[in-house]
Amino acid sequence: MSAPSAPASPAYVEFGVQSNFSLLRGASNPEELVVTACALGHAGMGLADRNTVAGVVRAWSQSKHIKLSEETAAASLAYHPGCRLVFADGTPDVLAYPQDRKGWGHLCRLLTQANLREESEKGAPLVLLDDLLEWGEDMSLAVLPDLMAPAQDALALFSRLKDRFGKGLWLAAAPDYRGNDRFRLAQAAAMAAAAGLPMLATNEVLYHAAERRPLQDVLTAIRLNVTVAQAGLELAANAERHMKPAAEMARLFRRHPEALAETLRFAETLSFSLGELSHNYPDEPTRDGATPQQELERLSWEGAAERYPAGVPQTVSGRIREELDLIERMGYARYFLTVHDIIQFARGKGILCQGRGSAANSVVCYCIGITAVGPERIDALFERFISEKRNEPPDIDVDFEHERRDEVIAYIYEKYKEKHTALACAVISYRARSALREVSKAMGLSEDVQGALSSSIWGVRSSQLGTREARAGGLARADPLAAHVIARANELVATECPRHLSQHVGGFVITRDRLDEIVPIVKTAMDERKMVEWDKDDLDAVGILKVDVLALGMLTCLKRALQLLEKHYQARDDHGRPLTLATIEEGDRHVYDMICRADTLGVFQIESRAQMSMLPRLRPRSFYDLVIEVAIVRPGPIQGDMVHPYLRRREGKERVEYPKPELEEILGKTLGVPLFQEQAMKIAIVAGGFQPGEADELRRAMATFRRTGTVKNYKERMVGGMVERGYPQEFAERCFRQIEGFGDYGFPESHAASFALLVYASCWFKTFYPDVFCAAILNSQPMGFYQPAQLVRDARDHGVEIRPVDVNHSQWNCTLEEAALDPARILARHAGMRDVIRTRHAVRLGFRQVKGLAEEKMEAFVRHRGAGYDCVRDIWLRSGLDRDEIEILAEADAFRSLGLGRREALWAVRALDTRSAAETLPLFDRPALRLPDLEPAARLPRMRPGEHVVHDYGTLGLSLKAHPVGFLRPRLDRQGIVPNAALPAVADGRRVTVAGLVLVRQRPGKGNAIFLTLEDEEAIANIVIWPRIFDRYRAAVMGARFVSVTGRLQSESGVIHIVADRIEDLSSWLATLLEETPPTSPQKSDARGKPAADRKPRAGSPTPGRDKPALARTVQSVMPKGRNFQ
Repeated sequence: MSAPSAPASPAYVEFGVQSNFSLLRGASNPEELVVTACALGHAGMGLADRNTVAGVVRAWSQSKHIKLSEETAAASLAYHPGCRLVFADGTPDVLAYPQDRKGWGHLCRLLTQANLREESEKGAPLVLLDDLLEWGEDMSLAVLPDLMAPAQDALALFSRLKDRFGKGLWLAAAPDYRGNDRFRLAQAAAMAAAAGLPMLATNEVLYHAAERRPLQDVLTAIRLNVTVAQAGLELAANAERHMKPAAEMARLFRRHPEALAETLRFAETLSFSLGELSHNYPDEPTRDGATPQQELERLSWEGAAERYPAGVPQTVSGRIREELDLIERMGYARYFLTVHDIIQFARGKGILCQGRGSAANSVVCYCIGITAVGPERIDALFERFISEKRNEPPDIDVDFEHERRDEVIAYIYEKYKEKHTALACAVISYRARSALREVSKAMGLSEDVQGALSSSIWGVRSSQLGTREARAGGLARADPLAAHVIARANELVATECPRHLSQHVGGFVITRDRLDEIVPIVKTAMDERKMVEWDKDDLDAVGILKVDVLALGMLTCLKRALQLLEKHYQARDDHGRPLTLATIEEGDRHVYDMICRADTLGVFQIESRAQMSMLPRLRPRSFYDLVIEVAIVRPGPIQGDMVHPYLRRREGKERVEYPKPELEEILGKTLGVPLFQEQAMKIAIVAGGFQPGEADELRRAMATFRRTGTVKNYKERMVGGMVERGYPQEFAERCFRQIEGFGDYGFPESHAASFALLVYASCWFKTFYPDVFCAAILNSQPMGFYQPAQLVRDARDHGVEIRPVDVNHSQWNCTLEEAALDPARILARHAGMRDVIRTRHAVRLGFRQVKGLAEEKMEAFVRHRGAGYDCVRDIWLRSGLDRDEIEILAEADAFRSLGLGRREALWAVRALDTRSAAETLPLFDRPALRLPDLEPAARLPRMRPGEHVVHDYGTLGLSLKAHPVGFLRPRLDRQGIVPNAALPAVADGRRVTVAGLVLVRQRPGKGNAIFLTLEDEEAIANIVIWPRIFDRYRAAVMGARFVSVTGRLQSESGVIHIVADRIEDLSSWLATLLEETPPTSPQKSDARGKPAADRKPRAGSPTPGRDKPALARTVQSVMPKGRNFQ
């Protein structure tokens, strides 16, 4: 006789689920919860976060494809999006689930109404019972009553809600796990019976598995702004709020089995799917009543005729027809017309703009003017842009001048109105630094330990935290508290736990129907702008139109450069027209010569140390070489081990081989190495047997690898497919490893090509007109890797005269003034450009360089200047500036045209008596009278050069008088420290020591090496720091202003690096600049003034009353901190 089989688990759907989008309450992300519900065999799951639907799309996307193991087939889970309504007026919480599309619209209107309520704060909507009564129709509602409150209050509420919503109402009950659940559930059942409502079982889930309870405790402490030890009864008493098997739920509700059955009946009322929201595109006006598709076709063929005046090539015509057919089948014509309209508006206003990203794969986008890269310049793959298999809307990114983007945004709001448009959100998640800081605070670590831990983290990217970070904070990794802090911080990072929702930098959602019936709208920091609760990935998944209206500083720079070029040089194209980006001469050898020398400081995309190290090895000589250069120094190619094989092959050190001829067609332009996402897709199609749409799914998996890791699901399919088609196993696996690398950020070729256009244009300006380039980029700050001090220095190295800020000569922006080029000013290392540079102007620094001045006030200052200001008091009476603002100008040494040095000007400003009525009488407001200054002349000691430099850095961030390291050179020479300019003469492999101000720290990819850029008085040095050395000298690398580095010099292809083995913080040496008499005047200094002849204190003696550490701190406070990049 066989043993009786175990009873089958009852069917169960969990609806009381909160994810980590219930901010600082839920401890698991939506994907984990869905996968766990599926693994436990639940019949479905609903997600109901607190007053938000921000996480529902992620759960929905995961529910459609759940891979529980490598051996099992992908599964799906019945999924229901909802919301837990938490009321501000004492009403018990309600689980609200839309029954259909109309119900979803009602839920979104309810949340929008609460979010936009005047009393509501961002991220904390005030939901009232009246909101539910107004918008609760077409929803299934489950009330979670407070079973400890008087029953009559709950029964009165049930009666009111039942009258309003009828059979769409349930009473939800959950165990409390405090020893009284039998009584509690019996009480809930009795209350449900008295109210005539069915009882719904739930576990009020906060995390997917019990081991997340410690993280949930930490989140509670962070939310309450207390330590875990102080949280007390606010913490959960146990770890039971996890997703439980149906059998366990049946045991807990064994006396109320109908409560589990009701979860199925509740689910049966819900037919809504988020997929019903897709393709809600706005209507655009068309010519002569044409349909949107007809209008797009007209624009495409008219644009093609303009792009190809000699006749549209047959291949291009065929591509246009194919794309238009697919656009028609997918119903995307309105989307293209919307983007086209926005771009036409911008160009009509003279705003420089350019489409980029995957849109550059589209010939239609090129023809209608959205993108600027033609199909003949890249191997376009339309499926990268639009995929019938994916059935998601295309994503078009458009860059605009960053200072004029607001005009475009205002146009969008004006045209589509706030009921149909809003910004996408950006989910701001915990990263390594913020996670460590918050967790260490919650665990009661001291503030200095919190600071040491968080400051030990590089950048903001996710990373695994461990021994290095613990050591930096003075903690032993084996210490239980330290281990707990690191573990919880790692969990926050790994789950991408949201901190808050912020507005996307420029992603606009535009819909035909009311937007607040598609997704809830919330406040932003700017009253006139609103955002939706979904980010760009959510919108893509649901299929809602999003246009990225992005700000790009280099477009502003290039627009200003073109204007300066026209104003001062009247440069013309071959047809006698003013130059534009499109008509700048292509392929100029002088431009590529400069690029090959890595003389690219300040130019677009290829100015980082990692990029500049690559240039002399890659030696770009064509546009496509620039496309590769833009794409190759990215985490994707680096992690996929693509960079070095490509360089070896380009340098002829390694043979280029293709296992099959079909791969040569795909990889020929990149020497057999896949550098772009399009190439990875083509390999999957040609070699792996994927359909184009399936290959795009693989590309999507690459893009979301960091969060989902789903790219691994394609490994067996692709590797097996390649082996079946005759490819070696090792080669197939290497191809897939390279594709996996794209999960750490790889460029599509089309995106790199769009950027390469701007790379060349910025290099062209720097090559021929460094004066124009310098003024334009200074007027476009902040942008790029380098501060104005380095941009100014680089311009001077190229022979450009830089003139100081002056009250009688400067405008708000930097300007150009007539000045002949002296070739002797061009440094020897740029000697080859002496016959190339066409500069005929000096750059006058503008008031924008002075810290603390406002543009509006200084524009008025310039208008009132007339023929010039005569004295400090004249400025005070006529300029409209107050005394504090005039003092800022004096601090900036801007009175030289009046014959006043910095100290004299400060003396005159501080002598102004703002309380004297006489100073403001009409008689005194007549500059023609030439009234003398009220303050008698005083003989002031001149400021020492070092003091001038410190004040310059404090007010301008740079100095034209001298470089700080110049004052330290004698001391550096005594220490045997080599000037950076002398490094080319040092033999490869020799041990050397250099020193300089820390400008840039960069760790590309996952950070196997750190690049450090040091600047001394004549040049920069490039330092490579390996992790072991970085760990040892982390404090100096991350915190010092001035360091010395000892290591082996490496020289290859003209690229010089020093591989560090010792780093010393020399920041204290900067006190020399403020000592009474510096050891020597700085080298190459043109600073005015010397120490007063009647003052001859002992050389090197400090200013009386101030010790060297205090002086050093003063100087360090104004020196650049160094900027961190990844």
